[in-house]
Amino acid sequence: MIIPARRYRNPEAALAFLAGVLGLDEHAVYRDEYGALVHAELRIGDGVVMIGPWGRGAFDDHMIDPKDTGGRETTTIYAVIPDVADRYERAKDAGAEIVLPYDAHDHGGHSFSVADPEGHMWTFGDYDPLAGR
Repeated sequence: MIIPARRYRNPEAALAFLAGVLGLDEHAVYRDEYGALVHAELRIGDGVVMIGPWGRGAFDDHMIDPKDTGGRETTTIYAVIPDVADRYERAKDAGAEIVLPYDAHDHGGHSFSVADPEGHMWTFGDYDPLAGR
């Protein structure tokens, strides 16, 4: 099992965007004694993504924010979902930054990519590389 993790300068805004706009489900949210988000786990289908704040962990010196790379991202998180077209319209209607529009692919399936408010890329598609082809 691989569980991706991302850091955010504003994890509250990230959580609101990921759950409210992109439709990920809040699985667990942990806060410190002041109510600040310190760790969250979001589910989409069978997958889980963890998010947390910058400045609170050992990974800070080993990760980079898209704002520090001229807006470029080094990876995208790809989520297999059955309702790609609906999710695309939901993201567009919410004013999300569409990086790659909804499209069909030669290798099968459809997908689109969106940037979250801090520039991290997320891709949603119905192509499942684990399904028998």
